[in-house]
Amino acid sequence: MRSIRRGDNGPAVAEIRSILVGLELLDTASDVFDDDLDTAVRAFQQSRGIGIDGLVGDETWGALDAARWRLGARTLFHSVPDALVGEDVRALQERMLEMGYDAGRADSIYGPRTARAVAQFQREVGLTPDGSCGPQTMKALRRLGRKVVGGRPQWLRESEAFRQAGTNLMGKTIVIDPGHGGGDDLGVVVPDGPLRWTEADLVFDLAARLEGRLAAAGMRVHLTRGPQPAATLTGAERANLANSLGADLLISLHLDGQENEAAHGVATYHYGTGSGLSSTVGERLANLVQREIVVRTGMRDCRIHSKTWELLRLTKMPAVRVDLGYLTSPVDRDRLVNPLFREQIVEAILAAVQRMYYPVEIDVPTGSIDVRQLRVALANKA
Repeated sequence: MRSIRRGDNGPAVAEIRSILVGLELLDTASDVFDDDLDTAVRAFQQSRGIGIDGLVGDETWGALDAARWRLGARTLFHSVPDALVGEDVRALQERMLEMGYDAGRADSIYGPRTARAVAQFQREVGLTPDGSCGPQTMKALRRLGRKVVGGRPQWLRESEAFRQAGTNLMGKTIVIDPGHGGGDDLGVVVPDGPLRWTEADLVFDLAARLEGRLAAAGMRVHLTRGPQPAATLTGAERANLANSLGADLLISLHLDGQENEAAHGVATYHYGTGSGLSSTVGERLANLVQREIVVRTGMRDCRIHSKTWELLRLTKMPAVRVDLGYLTSPVDRDRLVNPLFREQIVEAILAAVQRMYYPVEIDVPTGSIDVRQLRVALANKA
């Protein structure tokens, strides 16, 4: 859909306003996209971990549509092929997780894993275990308090899976996602004298370099796109590709842009709702990637942040997105266009991936891994 923005009017705007009034982010209903609606949309985007731009595009509209529902307002069940999606599903998933039932990631999608968790709960409280959440199941949920205390059960499951995977990178699968690309989607574009730098080209070069280094360390590596794809993939399509490959990790590479040339630095994003629920292993990967890049390159630390972008929310494995500097910043751009600097970034990400598989108790200081030795170690085992 075309993004709906300030100055637009009509039935679509009226529907957006109606939803935001129901969420108590707006006071009045109308069909005009005015300053008040722009402020409300931005507040909604911030609360959902979506990029804050005031535009209602596909991702923001999807989040608005899901936000209509409150837990208990409708019966939830596993529907094939079109799964039920909504805030009520996410609330149920969070409740299942805090009670100790494995509903998977709280992704707002009522899939088979959520249905199995609900059925297990129903079985234990003496209800028919049909995997749907209707009035009787809601009544049972309201009667019961938290079941698990002293830790997050999903964190324990994810951490245990990594512990059992072992410290060796050999045989593990990683998907590298160079952002943008395809058609006219070049991302951030900056003219620089007779040259023109594009985000799509630079992040693909980084992805290709990283592919070679990770493969040399023994990993199975897949890229989500080539250098000049025919069409742009959505975040959901990239997530589905990674899921279909059974990847252990996903790292998405981007550059940032800002009207103010003084904006510079690196930031890393992981899945999180902003209400305390997050992919904890994804958060650890984001921390490792961020710290290794900052220490090895000296880039400004813009820290890590939780987001609900489709690429992070729909992936079944720990996933992060790294914004590797501002192409609009003369400082960052001078570094990023230098192939030697891009090699430093690649080494930092490789070190972070290796550290992901070290148990916390034997982790090493940031910047201390000599990534050249990873290939030597692999050769010695061959």
